[in-house]
Amino acid sequence: MIHHSDETPAESLPPDEAPRSGKMRGLTAVQARDFGLVAPTAVGKNFVLDTNVLLHDPGCLGRFKDNHLCIPVDVLAELDRFKNEQTERGANARRVHRGLTEMFADCASLTGGAETDGGGTVRLVVYDPSSTEHSAQLGLFHRIFPDRDRVDHRILAATLLVEQHNESATVLVTKDLNMQLKARAAGLECEDYLNDKVDPREVANYEMRRIDVDSAELQRFASSGCLEVEYERRKEVVLNQYVLLQVNAKQTIPARLDANGVFSRLAIPEALRIPDGNSLKPLNLGQKCLVDALLNSEIALVTCYGQAGTGKTLVAIAAGLNEVCGRRYNGLTVSRPVVSMGDQLGYLPGTLDEKMRPWLQPIYDALDLLTTPPVPNGPRRKQSKKEGNPVVPDRAAKPYEALLEQRVIEVEALCYIRGRSIPNRYFVLDEAQQLTPQEAKTVVTRMSRGSKLVMLGDPAQIDHPYVDSRSNGLVYTRNRLKGQAFVAHVSLNKGERSPLAEAGAQLM
Repeated sequence: MIHHSDETPAESLPPDEAPRSGKMRGLTAVQARDFGLVAPTAVGKNFVLDTNVLLHDPGCLGRFKDNHLCIPVDVLAELDRFKNEQTERGANARRVHRGLTEMFADCASLTGGAETDGGGTVRLVVYDPSSTEHSAQLGLFHRIFPDRDRVDHRILAATLLVEQHNESATVLVTKDLNMQLKARAAGLECEDYLNDKVDPREVANYEMRRIDVDSAELQRFASSGCLEVEYERRKEVVLNQYVLLQVNAKQTIPARLDANGVFSRLAIPEALRIPDGNSLKPLNLGQKCLVDALLNSEIALVTCYGQAGTGKTLVAIAAGLNEVCGRRYNGLTVSRPVVSMGDQLGYLPGTLDEKMRPWLQPIYDALDLLTTPPVPNGPRRKQSKKEGNPVVPDRAAKPYEALLEQRVIEVEALCYIRGRSIPNRYFVLDEAQQLTPQEAKTVVTRMSRGSKLVMLGDPAQIDHPYVDSRSNGLVYTRNRLKGQAFVAHVSLNKGERSPLAEAGAQLM
């Protein structure tokens, strides 16, 4: 969503007059302008940006069209805390600093406002508690939130002052839910950053689209494996989307719309076979569609939604091992965010592998299951030479550990991916819903020629404080890249872990 002005055009305020509002103020007109509280013109809304919005999307400064952006100086102080981090968050802070420096390069006053490409302005706003003692509304605010040194309260106070000194609407934009509640408690208009949010229907609807065909067409598709359908019947289907071709909702066959605009039959083996390990057979229609996408060499990016227990991680890793063993890729790389990609691992004890082990244990569990050959009679125990009593043997090396040592399989920390170029790898990114859109972009742009990226996650299971089911990196990637000939998406809605896990996911 792009923010546009809906205000009626009006002339700029006279330089020596305060804005004509009935609210009490403790600042003179000159002070208000010096502090950046008054917009350069009365046309357009005043959007006050919180720090997390700038860190979430450094390019947001160009996305508010003909409105006025206000950046409290306390936001700059918060950005300064992150600029030295060698993380995506640190890179975003530095990018914001560079962008503001370029915008204000030719400005005589930073609080006067610099023009943006969309026809609006961006300016700094100064909050000085000592200059606002006579503002009744601000006095009430400080009685509700007495801690004036807290950055959130200073940003809210600055927003309140901007609202008092402008006739046009003032809106605080923040991704912090607690900040939104405080703003509303103070009587301020507040909203989330909407530019990268996807349509709710794209996240909530996991059902496969159905295309009506007649019996002759379905029979022709069953025999030939392909079917061309006129555009009017498939106009809302994007390339590589999986559908059900149906006759009266009784006879159905799954299909994928290929790059030529023709529905093709799924090309999947009976089972994914791992040499010297277990085989994995797709158990439901969703898993069959996922395997088809994972084994298709023409598809470089696969995104997958699925709640806990649907098998998305296990199927993706099994397909990756199958492809690596078939020498279609040089190796398998598996990673997942440590809650969020910007978090550091240096405070955990041990080597990098030991630091990552708690976060990546589900990956190791999947590798252990897939690479360990089945033992019909169970494990044998050694006999004691002296008394013949059974003793517990030393821990045997896991089959996948040899592959880890040979770098055929890599389990990596996602926070160190910046600057890398990853060629000819099968890359599985689990829990991708914990990423911000900028972090997801960083991962996607690391993929070189010959690599395949598989992004998995459950949009309803978010731990990151500043993303939600509609704005996380997984749904953002799917939304922005859908329809490309090298991109496919699959939604899994049937749990296979156990009846208990399925009931828990659905009912709890």
